[in-house]
Amino acid sequence: MFDETAALRRADCLIWAVIAAVTLIVGTAGIIGPFHIDLSSYLRVAAASAFIMAIASFYSRFRPDPKLASALTGTAQLAAFAAVGAPLSYIAASAGLPLWDSNFVAWDRNLGFDWMAWLAAMNAHPKLHLAFRFAYLSFTLQATVAILALAFTNRLARLRSFIFAFMLASIITIAMSALMPAQGVWGQLHLSTSNYPNIDPATQSMHLAVFHGLRDGSFRTLMALGSEGIITFPSLHAALGLLFMVAVWPIPYLRWAMIVLNVLMIAATPIDGGHYFSDIVAGLAIAALCWLAATRCVDGRRFAAAGEIDIADAPSIAPGADTATGYPSQARPQPASRKSLKAT
Repeated sequence: MFDETAALRRADCLIWAVIAAVTLIVGTAGIIGPFHIDLSSYLRVAAASAFIMAIASFYSRFRPDPKLASALTGTAQLAAFAAVGAPLSYIAASAGLPLWDSNFVAWDRNLGFDWMAWLAAMNAHPKLHLAFRFAYLSFTLQATVAILALAFTNRLARLRSFIFAFMLASIITIAMSALMPAQGVWGQLHLSTSNYPNIDPATQSMHLAVFHGLRDGSFRTLMALGSEGIITFPSLHAALGLLFMVAVWPIPYLRWAMIVLNVLMIAATPIDGGHYFSDIVAGLAIAALCWLAATRCVDGRRFAAAGEIDIADAPSIAPGADTATGYPSQARPQPASRKSLKAT
């Protein structure tokens, strides 16, 4: 019989292990490497994450509420990873390998994408661009909604899959950005506001000072809060846009809203994120692979055997349902019944 509670614990251990590994890399770079760590920013995040986890532990051990405990744990995990993930991208950029911008421009041309034409279209429709800009900046809001929605609809394994896929996609994009660094479209094309007088793209060239400072050694500060997004290829925004959509797909009242918002976010990525179109293609491919890998690492037996029979899709409304699995405590399905569950 599949033990859902044990699987969730293993998934949480895996997620925290990855966070610990990234923290070790960042800490080592600050202790024996050329970087300076803004310790106060890390202490604030650590204190907040520890406080959230203390509450999660209370609702896990002393007053069992798996949904609330999972929502709190997921929030703490994502906050902790973000605090060390952004500095990891700084360490990657400091490698200073040759820029790939000219290659990405050529790839876009070969794929038939015209970045300047897309900029002109946005500039010609400034009200439409406001919707694109809002979508691009909705990352924190969407992450919060995804965690809470998955937790409180009792899709606890899917929540862990989302967080783990989020982390995998971030780490892979950071690694690739070290090997194939790029300053992005704003720096490559040397654009000015005269090229887009009617709109105000979200990022533009704000990251360039940090990016080039990391490459030439003039910037060496690692901070948990306030880091700039410096990754060009692959696009992490595009990757996370796909992950947001896939994660909440089983939730009918949220599915279509997230699809619309994330299609807008992905479409906004070239202009508001200063990305090449090839960045987006690569980001989407990475997201798909990371989701497949995460679902198998987190809950492989259920996903493989039943095409993901979601907890919330099981008969959880029956009186006396087990809060960890969603099945009635006296009528949990045995392995022999999986075939019939799949057939339904």
